[in-house]
Formats: sequence, C-alpha cells, structure tokens
Amino acid sequence: MEPLTVVDLASFERVSPPKVKQSNFQLAFRILPKEERVAINTIYSLFSYIDSIVDEGEFSENSIVVKEKRLKFWSAVIEELYNDSLPSAIFFPLYFAIKRFSIPKQYIITLIDGCRTDLYKKRYSSFNELKEYCYSVASVVGLIVIEIFGYKYPETRSYAINLGYAMQLTNILRDVKKDKDRGYIYIPREDLERFEYTEEDLICEIYNDNFVELMQFETKRTREYFHKARSLLHPDERITMFPAEVMDEIYFRLLEKIELSGFRVFEKEIKVSKIHKFTIALKHWLSILLFIRPFTKKD
Repeated sequence: MEPLTVVDLASFERVSPPKVKQSNFQLAFRILPKEERVAINTIYSLFSYIDSIVDEGEFSENSIVVKEKRLKFWSAVIEELYNDSLPSAIFFPLYFAIKRFSIPKQYIITLIDGCRTDLYKKRYSSFNELKEYCYSVASVVGLIVIEIFGYKYPETRSYAINLGYAMQLTNILRDVKKDKDRGYIYIPREDLERFEYTEEDLICEIYNDNFVELMQFETKRTREYFHKARSLLHPDERITMFPAEVMDEIYFRLLEKIELSGFRVFEKEIKVSKIHKFTIALKHWLSILLFIRPFTKKD
C-alpha cells in the first residue's frame, strides 16, 4: 500500500494539484516501519493539501467563499471515512491509518478548523489567542503523530502539545516577512505594544532596537516550550519518538539561527541546510542504536 498524495486528493476534488514543498518531517519519517511510514505520509499529505486550500491564490471575498466551500467539502469527506464509507478507493490509506491507529476524528476536524482561521483572522490581540491557533494547526498534528508512533505515558500527550507550540512559534518567527507580505501578523498585539513596535513598523520592515528586543522576547518564550516538551518525554519512549526528537532538534537549530542572525528575518529566509538536517537525523539514530536500545527493557 502506498501513501495518499496531494495529487490523489486534487484528482478526487477535480482541481489542479497544489505546490507543496518537501517537508522537514519527511526526512525524520523515512526510517519508520512501512505501516507507520505510509500512515504518517498519508496524514501529512492530507494536512498539506488542506493548508494549501487556504494559503494558495488570492484572498478576495469571492475566493474566501470558494475556499470555505472546499474546506466544508473535505470535512464532509472526513465524516464519511469515520462512518466507514469510502467516497473513493484512493482514500483507503487514510481510512486504514484512521482505523489502524485509532486517530480521533476531532483531531482532524480541529486542524481543518485551524486552517479555516486564516481565512478570517490576520491579527492576534494576545498570546493566549495565538496559542489556541498554534494548538489547532500544530499541536493536534503532534497528537495524531504519537497515536501512530504509539506511547505509554499520558505525559507524552503534553510533550506533543508543547512541541507543537514550539515548532509553530519558530515558524512564525522565521516567516515574519513572508506572513506580513500576505497580510498576516502573528506576533500578538500585546507584545508589539510592550516593545513599542507598531504594525506599521513591521509592515515597513523597520529593523531597530525595539524589533530586536521584541524578537528576543519571542525567542525566549519559544525556547521555553522546547524545554518544557523535552522535560515531559520519558527516556524509554525516545525510541518510538525518534522522528519527533529529530524534528525538535531541527526546529531548535532553526530558532538558534534566527537568533544568531541578529533577527534579520526581513533580509532573507533563514534555513537549516539539508546536510545539517541529515546529520541531526543520523546522530539521533546512532544514539538510539548505541546508547538507548541496548539498555531498553523489553515488555
């Protein structure tokens, strides 16, 4: 069985396939057993496709109506799958993943609703508002992923939620320019006011001491979520959570690079190189083989 792809989804909806970049996640997933790898890649394809519905194209009043209609269409497809009805044979990998790993329907619906938020909301008054958004577009992905990986401790759910916060906040800091060019400012208004840095300053790409102090504050908070997530992961779950730990380190390194650049996010997109990502993945795998697996008790 092969995973569901965005091309399959576009074909079913009878639209042109979206342009989806290869994700950092796919490197971490390659080493998984086939059943889990197919499930993860299928889920990733679905979420990438849903995200593309909102992100691609213009944001006119008419386009928003069309995008809303498409999101409702896909919510209905998910409902069918959970009612044991396959609208097409292409959905078997998704149906299999849902049934085999007992993925709660609410997780998928929450993510669709989170993506829908971007149709109507382009500013956030407080961090609590932003945190709710991060939960719906990132933390629920982590919750689905750990269902596929398998876990023993309730704290692992909190680990997934907090790592989701950390990774989405890192994305927001990296994409400050790209997001504002699309009309979005995810940095909460209360933080802008605290550091006397206005929306107009951000739109005009003003780089000054206030901006640096604002970004230092956001970086510190993001780093705290990484540390909180790590503190919640039991040592004997590190083997099953290997891909998540790879993603943790890749995104944490991205956060470090943003900071080391002096927060010059207006000048260029800051990235972690492919060779560095590969090195991180290899390091974690070797660590498991040499130092964790030999000392892990078998049930």
